[in-house]
Order: sequence, then structure tokens, then C-alpha cells
Amino acid sequence: MRRRLDPKQLDVRRRDLPAGSGASLRDAWFGFRDRLLASRRFQRWAAAFPLTRGIAQRRARGLFDICAGFVYSQVLLACVQLRLFDLLYERPQTAAELSERLALPPEGMLRLLKAAVSLRLVSLRGEGRFGLGELGAVLVGNDAIAKMVEHHPLLYEDLRDPVALLRGLPDPGELARYWPYAGAARPSELGGEEVARYSALMSASQPLVSAEILDAYALSRHRCLLDVGGGEGRFLAAAAERAPGLRLMLFDLPPVADRARARLEAAGLAERATVVGGDFLSDPLPEGADIVSLVRILHDHDDPEALTILRAVRKALPRDGTLLVAEPMSETAGAEPVGDAYFGFYLLAMGRGQPRRPGEVADLLVAAGFDTPTLIDTRSPLQTRLMLARPRAERTENVNSN
Repeated sequence: MRRRLDPKQLDVRRRDLPAGSGASLRDAWFGFRDRLLASRRFQRWAAAFPLTRGIAQRRARGLFDICAGFVYSQVLLACVQLRLFDLLYERPQTAAELSERLALPPEGMLRLLKAAVSLRLVSLRGEGRFGLGELGAVLVGNDAIAKMVEHHPLLYEDLRDPVALLRGLPDPGELARYWPYAGAARPSELGGEEVARYSALMSASQPLVSAEILDAYALSRHRCLLDVGGGEGRFLAAAAERAPGLRLMLFDLPPVADRARARLEAAGLAERATVVGGDFLSDPLPEGADIVSLVRILHDHDDPEALTILRAVRKALPRDGTLLVAEPMSETAGAEPVGDAYFGFYLLAMGRGQPRRPGEVADLLVAAGFDTPTLIDTRSPLQTRLMLARPRAERTENVNSN
């Protein structure tokens, strides 16, 4: 499904209501609600009254889950590090069998299994055997999610003191060091070793979004795709499989471009692909493509840099060209915490970038010289949302002189 966006109306930042009876009534209502929910007496009554008991229990569980979220994530990390899901995919096993195979004390193994059962990562199969849970089964063979889970301890280290992070750390944190281009004065001068870790992570996680993009938009209608900030070329390789006649171009930092060139050659795509190294914040983009993709690029940059990238794309595209923007966005229905909570703090720790609502992305596109974009639904908007835009036709004025 496609929806034409109006940047002035869609997902714009909420403005305070003007002073008056409407705002006063709303404030009075929320003030009453807040006092009620904060009342210990009301909390005890709601927990006991049959019609409100379920609501009270769900809210209590929701608050506790927020408090315990770090513990839950560490249970998942332990399962991933031990490759527990792969073992249970082979067959259900007892705690004693798993303890021996994973070299864990029996008590520790059983404690982990019980925790994983409570999180639906593992299930109890009877006769003391454990198998995959509904969430654990999804992780079997899913290298993309596993790599992200193993990457998260860097984020947790930066979040040890969230107030200090919000006030601005004096020195770069773990994530800023992991993504060296975020703070580099000249990213194009980074060496191969400096880009290797993050390039490998981005390459491993790319399948999470590539299929979503290609299922939502058919690239076979285009002649040549330029993937800006395309990393090691995983998205281009996936696009090449879906659209056999599509020419391929990739632009990224020189050491990343070298990795992409090697990967595309190994995939047998050398004759179809052109790889160019450079810095999209300072160097012109190669021309010749009728569609340009920005996959998880804009949200890594603050507004001025995002505008620089978009204007470079606008200049490289032909008049009838298309820009494809793919990234997770704020206030996505059913995935609201992913945008402003997860990515909001991840990008803060990284040192730059911000999650944006679709309307805010649209504002940037229009400011960079594109027409009002179109938002295309994806099957899993939690992972990525898709926006298409075309260059805005330049206006010409005819001046008649006598």
C-alpha cells in the first residue's frame, strides 16, 4: 500500500494546545488521572476490584518488565553465546545433557533454561526435556540477530550512567569508538582495520532489511541502482538476485568500498557492479543510476548532514530518477519504543544521528529538492519503513521584454 505524504500534516511534532478552555480541561483531566494512579489506596483497590484487576496486573507487569529489561536481554545474550538454540534445534534435550555439552554447572544450566522458558525462548517438553520456544525458534540460524545481540554489550556499557550520557560525555564511549566514522574529521582517511568491525556487523545485519525492501518495491522496473553508503554490498547482491537485468553501483568510504568490491566479485557480480570510494558528505556521488538507495543512512546523521547527503543524491539523479529511503522510523504503530527509546539512545551513544518520524523525513526530502514523498508499507515496519521520492522539477520563469 502506498500513501502520499504531506510533510505539513503527517507526523509533525506535536504543538502545545493554545491557552484556553481546551488546554485547561485536558490538563485538569490528566492531573486528576495522575493523582489517582499515584495513590497507593487506589492501586490497592484496583488490584482487588474484579473489573480493574486485570488492567492493574498488566500495568504492574509492564512496569516490572521495563525495570527487568536488562536482565532479560542478558538471558538472551547467554543463550546466543552458548549457541543454545542451535543445540535445541537438533532435538529436545535434558538439562543434564546440555550441561555436559556446554560445560556449564548443572545448577547454572537449569537456571538459564528456566529463565529462557519464562521468556518464551525455550519450552519445557516433558520428561525433563527442553526444546525451542516460539521466540527461540526464530533465532535458529539467524546470524543477523545473533550478531546484533552480541554487539549490544557495547551499548550497555555506554548506558551505565544514562544521565551522564544525556548531559554529554567528555570522551567518546564504546559505541563511538566502534563506529569511527561518526566522530572522524576525515572519514575517507580511515584505514581498513578501523572499518572492519562495523562493516562486518552491518553486512551481517543487512538481510534483516533487504528482504523487506525488495518485497515492498520491485527494482526490476529500473535500469541501474546506486546504493549510497552500501557497506559490503549485501543489499546490492540481494537486489541483483531479484532483478537480473539491473546494473549495480555502490558508493562508500574507500576501505569499505574495497571490502564491497571483493564481496561482489566473489558473488560473481563484478561485471554488473561498479564500486566507488569516497565520502558522501564531501565528495560528489557517481552519476548514471536511475534509482538511488539510502538504507539505514539518514538516521545515522543529524539534520545538516542528512540534508547534505540528500542534496548530493538529488544532484546525481536524472530528472525522472527515484530515491529510495529505507530505515526504521519513530512512532511506528506497534513498535513505538524501537524509534525514540532504542534508536534514540543508541544514536546518542554513537555520537550523532536521530530517529525521525515519516513526516520529519519528508521535510528533509522536500528541503533537499524532492517532491512530496510516498510512504510504502513493508511487512515488518519495526525493522524498516520505505519512502520513495522524485527530484522536484526546477521552476522556470519566462520573462517577456518589449
